[in-house]
Amino acid sequence: MFVIGIGGGTGSGKTTVAQKINEIIGKENSVILPMDNYYRDMSYVPLEERKKYNYDHPNMIEVSLLEKHLKNLLELKSIKLPEYDFKIYTRTGKFTILEPRPVIIVEGIFALYYEELRKMYNLSIFVDAESDVRFIRRLERDIKERGRSLDSVVEQYLNMVKPMHDAYVEPSKKFADLIIPKGGFNDKAIDVVVEFIFKKMTNN
Repeated sequence: MFVIGIGGGTGSGKTTVAQKINEIIGKENSVILPMDNYYRDMSYVPLEERKKYNYDHPNMIEVSLLEKHLKNLLELKSIKLPEYDFKIYTRTGKFTILEPRPVIIVEGIFALYYEELRKMYNLSIFVDAESDVRFIRRLERDIKERGRSLDSVVEQYLNMVKPMHDAYVEPSKKFADLIIPKGGFNDKAIDVVVEFIFKKMTNN
């Protein structure tokens, strides 16, 4: 089996890169493990209190569960992927069953941050994009998809997202085997990645 870790800043195009690789390789051959689904279950905390937490800090990811699930997939066992709702800042209690595939793609802003995960990757990728592009993408996404207000997105970006990116996400770039500039629209880089994966899978 072949495990890919795809990290990068918020709005950089990580999800797009993961989805394109998934589509080219074929969904029957690959599965995406989205780190966003592993934000900690905060259902025991009142909603207004939940909103005050810093969700851009690596401690907010239940990395032990993600590591366990990745190991399960490598052992050819299916997993129950938790469903997370960004509108209510917690898990919903629902799950999606994911089956093991020859290629496993771990994708998220902290995908290259945790050493215990990096040890399990066969290929580490950092998706890069200009900070203003990333901010605009996050602004559009949070307003359209997560029901946030303009003021709340801007405040969160300045007080939490940017400082956490500078402290934890950007430094994880040094662990990448490959850096993809221009985000998810760099088709040439994605083609190179896919060709490399096919070559490795064929040789194995």
